[in-house]
Amino acid sequence: MSAKRAIELTINGKRYERVVEVRMTLADFLRHEIGLTGTHLGCEHGVCGACTVLLNGDAVRSCLLLAVQADGFELTTIEGLRMGKGLSPLQLAFHEEHALQCGFCTPGFLVTAHAFLKETPKPTEDEVREAIAGNICRCTGYIPIVKAILKAAKG
Repeated sequence: MSAKRAIELTINGKRYERVVEVRMTLADFLRHEIGLTGTHLGCEHGVCGACTVLLNGDAVRSCLLLAVQADGFELTTIEGLRMGKGLSPLQLAFHEEHALQCGFCTPGFLVTAHAFLKETPKPTEDEVREAIAGNICRCTGYIPIVKAILKAAKG
C-alpha cells in the first residue's frame, strides 16, 4: 500500500488539487494526472533536460522532483509558454531556425532557454551554449538551437 498526500499547485496559471502517491515524480504527475504531455521523459536521471519545467520561475528537472515537493508552488510547462493563441518569440525563432528535428528534446530546450533569457536578455553565443549545456539533442547538432536563442534575444 502506497502513502498518498493531497497537493495543490498552479500549473500554467490554473490551480489544481489532487491526491497523489508520495513517490510520484512531478513529470509523471504532469503527464498522467494533468494530461500535459509536452514535458517529456528521456533519461529519468536529470541528465538530458527533456523534462525541464519552471518551478516558481526557475528551470528544474521534473523527473528528479516528487509531485509532493511542488505542493504550493507555481509551475510553467512548455504548454504555458505560448502567447495567446500564437507562438512565443522563442518558439517562433526555433521554428524559423529549424532548431528541432524529431522534437523530443525541444520542450526542454525551450523551457531552459526561456528561463535563461529572463536572466540574461542579451546573451553572447558562449553564454547560450553554457546555458543549454545540460540539455541533450541527438538530432540538430545544437547550431540551429543556439541561433534560435540568439535570434529570440534580439527581439
